[in-house]
Amino acid sequence: MKNKKLLTQLRKIIALDTQIEEILLSERPLEEKRLLLRSYLADLLLPEHDRGRNLAPLEWITCQDARWVFRNILNPRNEELAGFSMLAYINNLLHAPSASDPPPKADFLAELTHLFRGIQGQAKIYTEKPPAFLQHTGRTAARLRSADLSRMARKVHVDTRRYACGMDADLVRRHSGNKQRLLKVFGITDLEWNDWRWHTANIIRSASRLSELITLSDEEFSAIEEAQKKRVPFGITPYYVSLMDADNTATWDRAIRAQVLPPGQYVERMAALRDDPGCSQDFMAESDTSPIDGITRRYPQIVILKPTLTCPQICVYCQRNWQIQDNPAESAAAGGPGGRKLEQALDWIAKTKEISEVLITGGDPLLLSDERLEMILARLAQMEHVLRIRIGTRTLVTLPQRITESLVRTITRFHQPGRREIVMVTHFEHLAEITPEAMQAVQRFRLFGVSVYNQLVFTYYNSRRFETAALRQQLRLIGVTPYYTFNTKGKEETDLYRVPIARLLQEQQEEARLFPGMVRTDEIVFNVPRLGKNYLRAGQNRDVVTILPDGRRVYEFHPWEKQLALMDTYVYTDVSIYSYLRRLKADGEQLRDYSTIWYYY
Repeated sequence: MKNKKLLTQLRKIIALDTQIEEILLSERPLEEKRLLLRSYLADLLLPEHDRGRNLAPLEWITCQDARWVFRNILNPRNEELAGFSMLAYINNLLHAPSASDPPPKADFLAELTHLFRGIQGQAKIYTEKPPAFLQHTGRTAARLRSADLSRMARKVHVDTRRYACGMDADLVRRHSGNKQRLLKVFGITDLEWNDWRWHTANIIRSASRLSELITLSDEEFSAIEEAQKKRVPFGITPYYVSLMDADNTATWDRAIRAQVLPPGQYVERMAALRDDPGCSQDFMAESDTSPIDGITRRYPQIVILKPTLTCPQICVYCQRNWQIQDNPAESAAAGGPGGRKLEQALDWIAKTKEISEVLITGGDPLLLSDERLEMILARLAQMEHVLRIRIGTRTLVTLPQRITESLVRTITRFHQPGRREIVMVTHFEHLAEITPEAMQAVQRFRLFGVSVYNQLVFTYYNSRRFETAALRQQLRLIGVTPYYTFNTKGKEETDLYRVPIARLLQEQQEEARLFPGMVRTDEIVFNVPRLGKNYLRAGQNRDVVTILPDGRRVYEFHPWEKQLALMDTYVYTDVSIYSYLRRLKADGEQLRDYSTIWYYY
């Protein structure tokens, strides 16, 4: 019964375009249908086709995008890449349903509906009339335009105020109250609290200990216990615990908890993948880009140096979660006993004169002692060909006490304008993480002329309307420049964190775009395994190659070298837009605010 209903829905969808309907319902051979459909879509792509339909220019562009995507899906090469033929699948459903063909999910039908509406110029993205100022010129047009812009700005202000910021007076009071409560629980004074070594010595690693500090749900408690049993790294600094809502009301600390409290699904998959001898957890294929231990190289002039493989706090969605250890002991460092591997890595950089920039990351390099870090920086500073040193750290967010005057002097003395640049790259995920303590840590570097940049990971937990746009605004105010916004990695253990690519594109075009240029300076990227960053803002760097029966889009990503060298492309299966929207709705979001998401490819 359910399958009949789905088939009826499918027939209604293809009936949106009578020409496509006629072709698909005919008894012609499949390949003839393919040729007819591609020819029809090619004709639709000609501007002359819509000349008499009075489509507004922007509606015409949306229409053309949908037509191009459908034509691309019909390409036999793309079917081979995806391992699935959407044309054959639809044809079978209409003519000879097979038990081997999975029934189309509502996700698939929703994608197909919007694709066909787009093809027909019925996307209905624009629900308002054209702005009144378009009918005028001069001062009258300018005043009407200004009124429209003010209305936009007022709406942006309302939307961004939904999200609590750690600099807001109310949240400052809450965080301060949390800190005072933790001081009593640990039996310490401000002196210990302000000592970063105290925090690293008291990292919370068990559900029982964490439950003494904040309220955990049954699911949170159980998942942390399982992580311990199955040796899945887990750890939170006491400072970061102070940023959480102790009563667990699932409000302002939603994104805070999601970053460090592992879901049960994550723990199970991490353990299963680790125990599977035929599976590699190295999602980014770093082993294929590591010419020597401790070094990763994907680009001509920059390398990653990893002197440590541990962090004071473990992020669930970390790119290197398969490699990160939760023990800050010396054994977790790439240097190993006696620092042989680190020395060999530094020697390799010294000999590789083409390298002009080094990113020191890991793990978190600021977990190293000042002396160890100074040794690394001094070695790099001796290399004439190294013009820039980046330090990738999250301690400004998770352990701002680490940014001592001694550390800042150690790092900034190697910053020599005109000769060598030192850059700090950090990782704020949410407004609630921006606190007076974090701002002070940032400003300590800024006072010495060292820039601080932010790399944001766009996850489900910060993907609501204007959530990350508001974050970028506040980052600028504390001295941090937005640098990259990364799409969440496609690792199966972090499925709950993934967001459709279309949502990231929508966020940039409809939310970030409403802020001044200084606030939206970051690049949106997809980090392609083995190959490196693919810039999502550039549509020519990717193609939609099919839509699977479960509604997930399949993309082909082009490598950054595509005009320079003959490299492989990368095929990626995205998150279902329909499922993502249902999840947002369950969390109280108004889906009309996201209605245009279907037309971002």
